[in-house]
Amino acid sequence: MAAAAPSQEELRGLYRELILDHARNPRNFGKLAEPSHLAEGINPLCGDKLKVYLQLKEDGQIADASFEGSGCAISVASASLLTEAVIGMTKDDAVGFFSAVINSLTGTEGVKNFDLGKLAALQGVREFPARVKCATLAWHALNAAIHDDQQTATTE
Repeated sequence: MAAAAPSQEELRGLYRELILDHARNPRNFGKLAEPSHLAEGINPLCGDKLKVYLQLKEDGQIADASFEGSGCAISVASASLLTEAVIGMTKDDAVGFFSAVINSLTGTEGVKNFDLGKLAALQGVREFPARVKCATLAWHALNAAIHDDQQTATTE
């Protein structure tokens, strides 16, 4: 017999647990020793500031990723989850994953061909529209870093 889908309340609980865990104990926090790509992101609405660092191999695979900066629990947790998710991906896969995550958080388009894994719990942020930009900040910085965009990434 198939397991029942989680209830909305169970999803909200997962969302809260995930955000608190990654905000209190961010993974891959700090500057990489020798990043090949980096970008800064700023959310002018609430003042979150993050830098995303990537170490790409010659074949385009992301060998390592980290972040540093300050922000609310949602932006720090999202950046932490981002670094865990993209290590080992190719640049192209990370760009596709960026689009899938942004679409899932904004509700603008269905997530195609990507298993978001525990990042799916971040969709709980859609209940708080003002916080969606907090959750997407690190992802915009990731996209800028991959594309060597020297402009500061923003959520505007």
